[in-house]
Amino acid sequence: MTGLYGAIQPADSVSLSTRTHGAVFNLEYSPDGSVLTVACEQTEVLLFDPISSKHIKTLSEAHEDCVNNIRFLDNRLFATCSDDTTIALWDLRKLNTKVCTLHGHTSWVKNIEYDTNTRLLVTSGFDGNVIIWDTNRCTEDGCPHKKFFHTRFLMRMRLTPDCSKMLISTSSGYLLILHDLDLNKSLEVGSYPILRARRTTSSSDITSSGSSGPRAVGSPCHQHDSGPLSEKHLSRSSQREGGSPRNSLEVLTPEVPGERDRGNCITSLQLHPKGWATLLRCSSNTDDQEEGAPVRPVSPRCSLRLTHCIEEANVGRGYIKELCFSPDGRMISSPHGFGIRLLGFDAQCRELVDCLPREASPLREIRSLYSHNDVVLTTKFSPTHCQIASGCLSGRVSLYQPKF
Repeated sequence: MTGLYGAIQPADSVSLSTRTHGAVFNLEYSPDGSVLTVACEQTEVLLFDPISSKHIKTLSEAHEDCVNNIRFLDNRLFATCSDDTTIALWDLRKLNTKVCTLHGHTSWVKNIEYDTNTRLLVTSGFDGNVIIWDTNRCTEDGCPHKKFFHTRFLMRMRLTPDCSKMLISTSSGYLLILHDLDLNKSLEVGSYPILRARRTTSSSDITSSGSSGPRAVGSPCHQHDSGPLSEKHLSRSSQREGGSPRNSLEVLTPEVPGERDRGNCITSLQLHPKGWATLLRCSSNTDDQEEGAPVRPVSPRCSLRLTHCIEEANVGRGYIKELCFSPDGRMISSPHGFGIRLLGFDAQCRELVDCLPREASPLREIRSLYSHNDVVLTTKFSPTHCQIASGCLSGRVSLYQPKF
């Protein structure tokens, strides 16, 4: 791993369309690695062949406002979401028209997740809502949908790889975890059981990465002093033997070194591809606080243990920077100024479970790559090739590949 990624170099800047498409907010490869999609600030979605760096198609009016996120449902169908409050479904075989447009959010839509087992699309937005869309019954008029969950100051939402948990980060510094997830059940305020913050064995870990604050990685805790479920919200008859009830909620304040006395906005949330860790980018609320978001109190306990962290300056303040894991989970790619940093859990890029420290340790920098002339906002590993893509504030997309 260190030899392969240590030899990685800027390969190409993809040839972008002649239109002014604005900043690159998100990059997404198709599952087979044959298409790279680019979500742009000015209503466009760009599609490229990542191997030849050739432009395939420009969806010039994909939305009526900024395109924030792209998610492939399979090798052909993908979804986009926008500040115009809508989600659009697209088919690579017929890009002249949308499959359908989904209406349901009342503010900017920022995240798209997909449960391949149930074929349910899950979206979240700055209206605080998580909405479920049934793509099994999709028509030209849209998909049946329902509001699944609501919380104030919602920033990012992710599903674990096995879709057994939902994680939600907020601009007020909280990390919410819905355990033993059941997407078919809508959750009204007060209808879900509350788990007290505790230390417990868990397959969800925490990696937090910091902008104007530390980046940290966490891993499963092995202490066994778990607290009881709140009797106010949960009767014993609702508990399943040997485990928590469906959709039980845990509210955490992740540990951020050096930031104990002030709140942190969790602006980026990613999950390890094997579900071993959670990767967070935290920035001080005094720097990037959403207007009106409160500084949160510090919780004395957290069921996720901080294992790794690294700090960097908040270059490009006010913009969310999206980092990611490599497909095997051994490496992290993080926007860093006008480039990206490749980070490992140790100098040998070993698996997280093989190098868990007793105390929080720094992430190791494997390589820094700079090929942009503006602040990098997003980066993504190819799922099939040894290739990394990055996009910046001025709209350039760069590709990186090994050169020997």
